[in-house]
Amino acid sequence: MQQKTFVVKIGGSILKSGFPESFLKDLKSLYEHDKVVLVHGGADLVTQTAKAMGKEQKFIVSPDGMRSRYTDKETMEVYTMVMAGKINKQLVAWLQSYGIRAVGVSGVDGFLLRAIRKKKLIVLDERGRKIAIDGGYTGKIEAVNKEFLEALLNLRYLPVVAPIAMDDEYQLLNVDSDRAAAYIAGALKADAIVICTDVEGVIIGETVRRKMSVEEAKKNLEVIGHGMKKKVYAAVEALQMGVKEVVITSGLKEEPMTQALNHEVGTLIVYE
Repeated sequence: MQQKTFVVKIGGSILKSGFPESFLKDLKSLYEHDKVVLVHGGADLVTQTAKAMGKEQKFIVSPDGMRSRYTDKETMEVYTMVMAGKINKQLVAWLQSYGIRAVGVSGVDGFLLRAIRKKKLIVLDERGRKIAIDGGYTGKIEAVNKEFLEALLNLRYLPVVAPIAMDDEYQLLNVDSDRAAAYIAGALKADAIVICTDVEGVIIGETVRRKMSVEEAKKNLEVIGHGMKKKVYAAVEALQMGVKEVVITSGLKEEPMTQALNHEVGTLIVYE
């Protein structure tokens, strides 16, 4: 049977008390049968570490309601240290302790994620007015070195990717982890992305939507909360790049990936 390719995104919210054993067990099962890339977040730990080092974090909101970290030079240094260091290597250690041949990389390694540094950001001020600020060290992903990932996958490694990109001037840049997963999946023409978070799926009103088309997802962006909005937006981008389906689900369930791929849990987003 031909192997499929899956991208799994895990958020820092479900790593706070260690890697759930049910997640590890299910990831190993997926890895044993198919090709898997794991992309991780970890924004909360970046914030905690920065504060412990005396660096208060600033968050900004775009006109379309996307909330993100403002990344100045000092913040980028902390972000790199935590994402590519502590979180990435701890994940690799956990996976290898479970018999998974994991290798940790960031988007810098092998020029995996090539990005353009944003010169300006349009954000909302305290009064809700649009203003332009310096772009800092935030990047927009432009290309993925899929050959690098495919080489690792063909050697039966599971790449664990930290969301740091690099521009053509070799400057490290902060990129959103959900969108990094989307671009990686798009480059690999993955069969699916499973975005694992700490909630059941996309909640509209008080109900978890079980299935949405791209058009429905776009229409509902205005009523989806900040954290989930990025995930839905990334799902739409991935589908537009040729990924077959995206499932947003809780990574705290038993067999989270298996159930998601069987459409038993979470919110399935497809291009219809």
